[in-house]
Amino acid sequence: MPIPSSIPSSSEFSTSTRKMDGYGEVCLLGDGFDPSGAVRMREDEYDSRSGSDNIDGALSGDDQDANDEQQPKGKKYHRHTPHQIQELEIFFKECPHPDDKQRSELSRRLCLETKQVKFWFQNRRTQMKTQIERHENAILKQENDKLRAENSVMKDAIANPTCNTCGGPSIPGHLSFEEHHLRIENARLREKLHRLYTVTNKFLGWPVSSPFGNQGSSPSSDSCLELSVGRSGIGRSSTVSDSMGLGNGHFGAGPVMPISKPEIGVSGNDIPLDRTIYVDFALAAMNELVEMAQTDAPLWIRSRDGGSRETLNLDEYSRTFPSSAGMKHINWTTEATRDSTMVIINSLALVETLMDANRWAEMFPCLIARATTIDVITSGMCGTRNGALQLMNAELRVLSPLVPVRTLKFLRFCRQLADGLWAVVDVSIGEGSDSNTFLGCRRLPSGCVVEDMPNGFSKVTWVEHTEYDETVIHQLYRQLISSGIGFGSQRWLANLQRQCECLAILMSSTIPTEDPAGISPGGRRSMLKLSQRMVDKFCSGLCSSSLHKWDKLVVGNISEDVKVMARKSINEPGEPPGIVLSAATSVWMPVTQQRLFAFLQDDHFRSEWDILSNSRPMLEMVRISKGQDADNRVSLLRANPMKANESTMFILQETWTDISGSLVVYTPVDTASVSLMMRGGDSAYVSLLPSGFAILPNATNNDKDASMKSGMNSGHDNGCLLTVAFQILVNSLPTAKLTVESVETVNNLIFCTIRKIKTALQVS
Repeated sequence: MPIPSSIPSSSEFSTSTRKMDGYGEVCLLGDGFDPSGAVRMREDEYDSRSGSDNIDGALSGDDQDANDEQQPKGKKYHRHTPHQIQELEIFFKECPHPDDKQRSELSRRLCLETKQVKFWFQNRRTQMKTQIERHENAILKQENDKLRAENSVMKDAIANPTCNTCGGPSIPGHLSFEEHHLRIENARLREKLHRLYTVTNKFLGWPVSSPFGNQGSSPSSDSCLELSVGRSGIGRSSTVSDSMGLGNGHFGAGPVMPISKPEIGVSGNDIPLDRTIYVDFALAAMNELVEMAQTDAPLWIRSRDGGSRETLNLDEYSRTFPSSAGMKHINWTTEATRDSTMVIINSLALVETLMDANRWAEMFPCLIARATTIDVITSGMCGTRNGALQLMNAELRVLSPLVPVRTLKFLRFCRQLADGLWAVVDVSIGEGSDSNTFLGCRRLPSGCVVEDMPNGFSKVTWVEHTEYDETVIHQLYRQLISSGIGFGSQRWLANLQRQCECLAILMSSTIPTEDPAGISPGGRRSMLKLSQRMVDKFCSGLCSSSLHKWDKLVVGNISEDVKVMARKSINEPGEPPGIVLSAATSVWMPVTQQRLFAFLQDDHFRSEWDILSNSRPMLEMVRISKGQDADNRVSLLRANPMKANESTMFILQETWTDISGSLVVYTPVDTASVSLMMRGGDSAYVSLLPSGFAILPNATNNDKDASMKSGMNSGHDNGCLLTVAFQILVNSLPTAKLTVESVETVNNLIFCTIRKIKTALQVS
């Protein structure tokens, strides 16, 4: 057949492709090349060969033209080894568009040339895009054929009407064009609704039947990513494999919930390619979390101290989840724990808290420095959080200046597994759409499975799986962080349990309307809000986050283990005007967490370490309980004046302790502020300068080998880590400037307090 004049010959087409757009790169045309896709590939700078083969010694376009006569007739190709392909595929999942630095790293690690890596990624992206388009074209073609067939059948029915009773010819009637069009539209909508029910079945794992009965499985119903297929009005198709495990037996029967469109960032029926990758990550992470929450030994190793905390068997994890294990950072440390407990909150309330960034941060105030929702990909179904997927940022902290804040960018996905059974999973993604970088920390599939129990309780199984750069953490805290005490599941659950107990007590109807000390319910609320703000300011002075405007100071004669920061506030509500100085450090204490906390929170011993008391005894005027433990409380302390003309000093203090650590935070308040709180007034304008102590327990005795490696001998097994922090107002004048003497004063205050505590406890 002669070639039409509008289509160039194969040789002409190859030459024009090599020189197109001035890229100067060789574009190899495979045997199955489709000329109609040339423009599309040109726009995306894609190669047209498969993702496994590349040209050896590929030249630029100029070099190619200069050496045409020297090129051999048969071009040599390099077929990658299975190991190289596997590594490239793993990297492609996280970053389809690597930059020059990442391509250089891959070429060095896989013994390939940089151009080979570049061509492989171009070919792989072309392959993915081609598969997507072929799938869409096949679906559209089959739908078009089906509509044509239905149209033909309806035309025959119009031309030859029959009687339903006798089967003979009926009296010809006039069928309007509008009625004919409505019948065709009705058939199309019925088919579309049937596909939506199929999507719901696969995405939720629930048996859903179409209201129109079995209509046969269309080609689209066999697609494993019906969640994002454009024909159903939810998005474009993608390349998620059946290994995502949709409806894999982990999920029981539940109510029918049709899928709704994503509410944010969706234009028409298009979801960008990175969003389909987000869906891929979320589904894979959810399946991994559920399996890790349900599987016991040998995947998990229970702690020897008899507690419920478990650590991950990394060898067994690599065998169970080979694809996830292959994506781990080579030089980073892995921290993975699992724990479970009963919490006085129902599953729906807890899920709503976790899916709201502000409520999540309020539930874990000492763990989360900042949390924001970047984008909501899907908001859930039928007014619930089932199927909700959102992109979030968070900054996690340990209450010590020697442990940097963990900055995470991750997907959070919520799913209802059965009636009264929910799961929420987090998985980190790279910083930026075209980057595979993580800011010193990466959260592998982590989260919780929540099951409703009688009497309003829930059983929460929490899994924390993280890898991080250990070199940025102080030697004193490395063992504690790697054991999971710092950021592990035990700490998350302990904080959750304590906060839920506090909420239950505050909402209880058995609380007397009038406290014995004379504080009203309004005064109680005002005092608790002020205490909450005090603790938040204390934590911000320990671990600076992007939310709080602290400037880090470096003073030559101050130890590197002391973190000094300053902040200048002018006419800000709740802030004293002037320069505020914050200083904090952490030290090892050869006493148990329980003994040290009992000493610091006891009013009778306060004069032995607190410089504000001036060696005067302190009296507890008001106590508000925040948990079943008597040590979890907010107190208002008063120091009696020593002289007749001396004013009374008040101290607001909050204390709590659990298995994950202890906290004692306090701040001086003036008489006017105390009067305002007692009346239930707004305490948002009360100025605070909080100080206090954070105590973390030692890592368990199971980690003695790690303890020896980190420089801690076995004599430290019963010790704890004490963090001391002070905030002072240096100068209240608008033109005030910070001096070295001020920094030295607060530094001396810290170490003087530590010496007094050691002297009182009779430890060296």
